[in-house]
Amino acid sequence: MRWRIDLRYDGTGFHGWARQNGLRTVQGALEEALRTVLRVAEPPVVTCAGRTDTGVHARGQVTHVDLAAELTGRDLLRRLNGVLPEDVAVTAVTEAPAGFDARFAALARRYVYRLCDDAAGWDPLRRTEVLRVGRPLDVDRMNAAAQRLLGEHDFAAFCKKREGASTVRALLEFSWERVSPGLLEGTVIADAFCHSMVRALVGSMIPVGDGRRDVDWPATVLAGKVRDSAVSVLPAHGLTLEEVRYPADEDLAARALQARQVRGEVHRG
Repeated sequence: MRWRIDLRYDGTGFHGWARQNGLRTVQGALEEALRTVLRVAEPPVVTCAGRTDTGVHARGQVTHVDLAAELTGRDLLRRLNGVLPEDVAVTAVTEAPAGFDARFAALARRYVYRLCDDAAGWDPLRRTEVLRVGRPLDVDRMNAAAQRLLGEHDFAAFCKKREGASTVRALLEFSWERVSPGLLEGTVIADAFCHSMVRALVGSMIPVGDGRRDVDWPATVLAGKVRDSAVSVLPAHGLTLEEVRYPADEDLAARALQARQVRGEVHRG
């Protein structure tokens, strides 16, 4: 039986999602928890919607796992949270509908990057999820620049290139909001992300927001299709995977097939 497992985690103490020998990872922690509660010799393999990098957080990560054991979702949720470390929490365990694949069936991933541009608004209790910047930022200028990047493009200029992997993505939303004095949230939604794409996109907004670059500059960088050393890839801790969106149950299998045909690389921020 395939189970969908939703979870959230503080990425500070993890070397990203993907299991790595000798390193603490979210996948490793979840798979070890499953091994413990199921009392099996080898941990089941878990597949996630977005392989977050070292230090990136998640409130809406989605995974799936295939299990032979006869359990209820409520029982599995309770047992997993009983053995997982405190920086990981399972929020839901449900029987996955036919055709569900946490990675390939996803329609879009929503990330939020949080910035503080005013020392008076800095909250040290949120230092592991908000990045401090040294100059005030103009949200209107950042939104004007972000709008120029929407649509399907080759985002090679904002990605860490992987051999044989496509860098064409559909950027569905990129917007900025000042949610409180000194605190900005940048929402980035795409069908998928290539490596470091979100942090590079946000990095291109800061020099626009503080007036060092024109609002057309990020679009010019995008058109160049090569990495620009002037674009900073921002620190991971300001980034959170907030949500993964899926189609209706009857469309899951078709979506997964389409995604497999278009790209086989990792979806990550």
